[in-house]
Amino acid sequence: MDEKIQIMSLLQTKQDLERSLSLLSYGAIEIRETNGKQYIYVHYREEGIALTKYVGEYSKELYDLILNNSIKAKEIKKQIRDIIKRLKSLHYVEETLSEKVELNIDFAKRHLVDTIYKQAILEGVATTFADTESIIEGGKVNNMTSEDVLKIINLKHAWEFILNKNVMLEKSNFNLLCQINKFVEEGFYYSAGKIRSVPVSIGGTNWVPTLPIESVIKEELEEILHLQLEEIDIAIEMLLYVMKKQIFIDGNKRTSIIFINHYLISKGKGIIVIPTEQVEEFKNLLIPYYEGKDEVQIKKFIKEKCYMKL
Repeated sequence: MDEKIQIMSLLQTKQDLERSLSLLSYGAIEIRETNGKQYIYVHYREEGIALTKYVGEYSKELYDLILNNSIKAKEIKKQIRDIIKRLKSLHYVEETLSEKVELNIDFAKRHLVDTIYKQAILEGVATTFADTESIIEGGKVNNMTSEDVLKIINLKHAWEFILNKNVMLEKSNFNLLCQINKFVEEGFYYSAGKIRSVPVSIGGTNWVPTLPIESVIKEELEEILHLQLEEIDIAIEMLLYVMKKQIFIDGNKRTSIIFINHYLISKGKGIIVIPTEQVEEFKNLLIPYYEGKDEVQIKKFIKEKCYMKL
């Protein structure tokens, strides 16, 4: 496996473990009594800092749960330490993000529900903003298919992946693109994250994309990244390139939008998302772009109507 892919995979596993750890109530148990009632607090350390957290009113079940969580937390921390050792063995050195990029990450996180909702609408997912928010927060919704729910969950995981500090420090390249598609299509295709090897067709046009060749895709992406253009224009070029090439069996629009947002955020330049009220216009502009008839209008549309500056 390529060293960079190994590092990205380890960083994602580390992020998942850290997320699981943050959801656990664990640590040294203290029972405090107030007005004849008992309450459970836990003492634990996080990044070397001693912390105390209230858990709830005492019950045998809650007490036992915390004991079990403490065992789980110990194992998770061990796994995280092992990953850190493996990252060091791969000569991975943690870098720091600039203040502008940190601000851009916060900006993207604040708009995350809205962004995922708009991406879902672009893909024809039958959802509302409220249902999207509920799914992202781990709640249950009615009147939605399991496939639509999974698409939203996958978008959440893909965004969480690119907004991770360590992943944000990685280059926006072919390997990252494949990692994003793997998240986007998880649970739908066995070949998620892999370059497609079968023909596909595009609705609304007779134009048919050729089969992608990995070496060519890598070379052409690098060429776009090194164009003498402003970052927003490079992002738009990459967005349309990935969509038109149809690199993956499915999820190309979702993948390309998240991919170019990784690029923009890593430069501290804002985000791109297709507004729900502009979806039909965007789709209509895609067809002549695919057919090679008009590149100007869709690029102008994205820059003027879909770009949110920091």
